Amino acid sequence: MKFSLEWLKHFLDTDASVREIAATLNRIGHEVEGIEDPADKLAGFRVAEVLTAAPHPDADKLQVLTVDTGEGDPLQVVCGAPNARAGMKGVLGLPGAVVPANGMELRKSAIRGVESNGMMCSVRELELGDEHDGIIELPEDAPVGEAFAEYQGTSPVLDVAITPNRPDCMGVAGIARDLAAAGLGTFTPVAAPEITAEGACPVEIRTDDPEGCPAFYGRVIRGVDNTVSSPEWMQQRLIAAGQRPISALVDATNYLMLAFGRPAHVYDLAKLTGAVVARRARDGEQVEALNEKTYTLDDSMTVIADEAGVHDIAGIMGGEHSGATETTTDVLLEIAYFDPERIGVTGRKLGLASDARTRFERGVDPAFLDDGLAILTDLIVRTCGGSPSEVVRAGSPPSEPKVVAFDPAKTASLGGIDIAEGEQRRILESLDFSVGPNWQVTCPLRRHDIEGPADLVEEVVRIHGLDAVESVPLPRADGVARPTATPQQALERKLRRAAAAQGLDEAVTWSFLPTADAEHFADGTALWVLDNPISEDMKAMRPSLIPGLLAAAKRNADRGSDGSSLFEVGRRYFRKADGSSDEKPTLGVVLAGEKTARGWQQGKARAYDAYDAKAVATALLEAAGAPVANLMVMGEAGEQFHPGQSATLRLGPKNVLARLGALHPATLKAFDVDGAVMAVEIFLDAIPPKKNAGFARPTYDPPALQAITRDFAFLVPAGLAAGDLVRAVKGADKQAITDARVFDVFAGAGVPEGMKSIAVEVTLQPGDKSFKDEEIRAISDRIVAAAAKQGAELRG
Repeated sequence: MKFSLEWLKHFLDTDASVREIAATLNRIGHEVEGIEDPADKLAGFRVAEVLTAAPHPDADKLQVLTVDTGEGDPLQVVCGAPNARAGMKGVLGLPGAVVPANGMELRKSAIRGVESNGMMCSVRELELGDEHDGIIELPEDAPVGEAFAEYQGTSPVLDVAITPNRPDCMGVAGIARDLAAAGLGTFTPVAAPEITAEGACPVEIRTDDPEGCPAFYGRVIRGVDNTVSSPEWMQQRLIAAGQRPISALVDATNYLMLAFGRPAHVYDLAKLTGAVVARRARDGEQVEALNEKTYTLDDSMTVIADEAGVHDIAGIMGGEHSGATETTTDVLLEIAYFDPERIGVTGRKLGLASDARTRFERGVDPAFLDDGLAILTDLIVRTCGGSPSEVVRAGSPPSEPKVVAFDPAKTASLGGIDIAEGEQRRILESLDFSVGPNWQVTCPLRRHDIEGPADLVEEVVRIHGLDAVESVPLPRADGVARPTATPQQALERKLRRAAAAQGLDEAVTWSFLPTADAEHFADGTALWVLDNPISEDMKAMRPSLIPGLLAAAKRNADRGSDGSSLFEVGRRYFRKADGSSDEKPTLGVVLAGEKTARGWQQGKARAYDAYDAKAVATALLEAAGAPVANLMVMGEAGEQFHPGQSATLRLGPKNVLARLGALHPATLKAFDVDGAVMAVEIFLDAIPPKKNAGFARPTYDPPALQAITRDFAFLVPAGLAAGDLVRAVKGADKQAITDARVFDVFAGAGVPEGMKSIAVEVTLQPGDKSFKDEEIRAISDRIVAAAAKQGAELRG
């Protein structure tokens, strides 16, 4: 939740700096995620006066302005705004300033041959609103030369993470109350204004679903003017909170929600027919919400409707049809209390998230209905005018407060800190708890999170200061600590180090994917699709690590990266036939773009190819303890891979340890990726465990005699894989042959058509005595015979 320091001080009388406030928030359990000072973005912008304005000699829509900056000689500025004229005051961006809206650095330049020393700015360019028809016009008394940030009175903005159990702090007033309790100032609550009603409410309001909507309050305001803008102070506070000012009516409801944590809604009365009712939806009913999407409802959902149909998904989002517009003159204000559990179920079924849902499903203050409606009415009448009716109250909100028997001694036993009883009482009372005889504590209705004594201990300890709780280590047994990592965890740690040693960068991507991306890599298996995803675009659990890494490489490329070599160790997720989950540990690698940059020695830049992917896969499998020498290179890497530039590494025909190679052009097109991309996926659960694995390493026992090498050149069919030939050569004499590698492949003059020449270097290691010539000849004969079974013949 974001809010400005100025807004906070509307509810908190304090002289504390923004840094002191942030430190206190962290100390009492509200994590401050960031502090942003809008003045930093406005550096280099100042109040200026236009002295003269003349047409540009070579452009009809441009003017050449002479601008007084308050320092030295006036500056010449070229401007295209239609409202630029002599005598007006505006905001000038000097050379060196950066325009907040687009990040453009202003420089002295020539525009159509005329020198321009900066830019006169619009509201949108400074991110102060959406207006961009002309440059900002400041009042006549605006001081020329003053920094615009100082003139504007910008205030630092705090970004605070509110835990789900604290809906009372999902409004600025709640944050101020906690800070005051922690001793950082005095809480100054806003008193509900007295509203003079003019007649009865002309609309029947009722709740036919007392379980889903126990209380529904409303009133009509006639004669409003929604063409006016909301007050500047309100717009600035909304902008600081990340809200875009929309209209005076909508801004007022958003302000009430962000200031007090109380969502409300405004209906255009002219678009309603008959009574307005909170009721259960009917199966199949539909409503077009304010996000311009149509939702199909069922009878488990609470809605606000009239005789014509549904206008509001209760507590989540209003309808498009009955929303207020510039032509609205009469409005119905709605403020209600909805059942939190019903709101949560409805939101999950519809996959619909909103600021209102976030607050209602955690529980709003049921005692704030009348005050909230009065504050909202006052905001609208003061801004838009109009005559409010009397309030209609349908149903009643929960009103029975929870009473908890508390023992102050529990603060020391549960919280680990000794706090005097008098201080504990002060803390609870400053948070609006009522402490009666024998420590019977009555909780305010807004504190839905308080369930028992342990919750009161938490309140006392956090306001006293979480930093005052002593860090006490867990008891440690004597002797050498036993390893706590499982074999799988140890393997994953080892692979991370090995991948980093290969020059790869570790990435951590989401375990969720867009459904289309997940289906592209599902290979016919059943996907896990979430009922309550963090986003409708991220609702399928990933069946492969490649999509996430591919998206990360694309983001790097979009930001100017020439190449990406990324890896991730994580899980793939599948649904078993019995409906249970199946998680498979996996290591994924994506190699995209340039492997080496262009240079004077190597010439052009070199891109990654399938051989790079194979080298990485082999190295990582070797680090994982797989018998690399026994691996078989086979096809069928999957339809996501290029059929002629991909392979699988297997132990036997069925046990696939890895797949690798170039991704198929169709895959790259589906993910909007340019250029060739190599990928590797290693299936860690398929790697066989080492036999007789123990803690002791075997002793290093180098051979006593020097190895010898022999070269063989074979003519083989052009389609024979070199790996198959090498494997056959190694198997000719497993005791004497310790290695075999290809050092030359040739096809062309002197080689029959349809054939190729493969030269293999074979390493022979003698045991307790040197080889005799006849032994070497015998081994060579066995090598030639083994190669012949692969269709190879020794080249003459």
